[in-house]
Amino acid sequence: MKKLSSYIKKFSRVRVLVIGDLILDEYVQGSVDRISPEAPVPIVWASQRKFVPGGAANVANNLRSLGAQVALSGVVGKDHYRDIMLEDLRNRGIDTGAVIEEKGRQTTLKSRIFAAHQQVVRVDWENVEPIRKTTEHKLNEYINANLKKFDAVIIEDYGKGFFTNSLLSGIISVARRLGMIVTVDPKEDNFESYGGVSAITPNRKEVQNAIRYLKMKDTNNAFKVYHDALATDADIRRAGYAILNHLRLESLLVTLGENGMWLFEKDRDEHILTVAQEVFDVSGAGDTTIATFTLGLCAGMSKHEAAVVANIAAGIVVGKLGTATVTRAELIERMRI
Repeated sequence: MKKLSSYIKKFSRVRVLVIGDLILDEYVQGSVDRISPEAPVPIVWASQRKFVPGGAANVANNLRSLGAQVALSGVVGKDHYRDIMLEDLRNRGIDTGAVIEEKGRQTTLKSRIFAAHQQVVRVDWENVEPIRKTTEHKLNEYINANLKKFDAVIIEDYGKGFFTNSLLSGIISVARRLGMIVTVDPKEDNFESYGGVSAITPNRKEVQNAIRYLKMKDTNNAFKVYHDALATDADIRRAGYAILNHLRLESLLVTLGENGMWLFEKDRDEHILTVAQEVFDVSGAGDTTIATFTLGLCAGMSKHEAAVVANIAAGIVVGKLGTATVTRAELIERMRI
């Protein structure tokens, strides 16, 4: 752990570009003491309201909180929520120069209403149609001109229409040609475009979807023996190696919630048990995982070491309510326990 702590102190030297779907998370906190006379639903007396950048923006926040130098690229609308998000990101020292405003598009907003600690309802405002060709062209121009300035690129694919196959292929091709670390938080819609990256970090559900996808696309029935329910450790291992080999990945880090993580490399795999002490909210834990894992690789850790540190970071963030981040100080302190 002392050795890993020394790597963490190098995070401030790392430069990362985060590319992906930008989301603004809204949290409305209140209390309930009666049911509405208009419908059988609770009336929430709102007392607090806050906005927190989510999606790819939360990954950028996690990287910045851990000390890295961060730039962010994505698409927003011309609206009030764009202004809230970008002001928050800039105040944290995140470069938003590659965030593109697309006419007619709405900034994705996810509103969560809580009564005490219980979420009552979530309302999503978003556009999920593909970005325009003019937007994709601007993004490609930025990538071709600037990618060499970074040590790593993180692709955050939330399936909101930002990534086209051509955009993904272009980013990954340029980054790999430059010898960069490329990590991906994947969605099955763009599954085939992630080939050859340093790592993807799916959760259990995303692995299940990936195996279903492979079965559906496989005309030779080579994947018919794979169980997409992932009910046992053996199922997870078979699925993990199937995805690793199919996409020619350097590694695959599967996040399993309260069951920790499972790291797959070409010749080995390892189940890393969770170290969470308390669990209040698992939202954003995957963002913390990919941010910490990527920084670990950039700082010189092996994939095993980076996964161990990412697991510790995720264990910290699930003990916080709402979309949250982890600091270097918190991470080093937890590693001493």
